[in-house]
Parts: sequence; C-alpha cells; structure tokens
Amino acid sequence: MIENQKIRPAQVIGPLGEPLTLDTLPPPDTTRWVVRRKAEVVAAVNGGLLTIDEVCERYSLTLEEFASWQRAVDRSGMQGLRVTRIQHYRDLYERQQKY
Repeated sequence: MIENQKIRPAQVIGPLGEPLTLDTLPPPDTTRWVVRRKAEVVAAVNGGLLTIDEVCERYSLTLEEFASWQRAVDRSGMQGLRVTRIQHYRDLYERQQKY
C-alpha cells in the first residue's frame, strides 16, 4: 500500500451535497438498495472514505456489482442507478458511443 493511501478524510461530500462519514453511510446489513444509498456508497469510494475492497466486504457486494454502480453514476448520474431505467440509460450510452 502506498504511504499516503493510509490517510483518509473524516468526511466526504455525498451525492446530495450533504457530508458523509462512516457513521452516516448505509448500515452494513442493508438489503434494500435505493438510488440514494447506492450513490452514497459510490461517493464514499470516490472521495476516499472507503476502498472498493472495503465496500465489497462491508456490504457483501461483488466487484462487478459495485463497478456497475460506478459506471451508472459516471454515465447518467444518480438516475442511472434506478433499476427500472438501467436498460434505457445503457442503450442511450451505447448510441452516443457510436457517434
């Protein structure tokens, strides 16, 4: 591990502009993943509050599942995390890549 990776922020800015800390993240036993909770976990990793490995272990997620959340946020923002809209945003992204 690189030396400076051991230093972590006490809080990061969440997807709705609120401060996120380890205590305000969704609890480890979360089973119902709504858009806001997914976005908070992605923001925590992007801000350095947790590593991807820690998130996968804490929430019992696969690397692929978390990576899909990150891609959805990068491509379409929080709306991309909505399960009912995943295919729509995926198709839209693929069409944009053709041009």
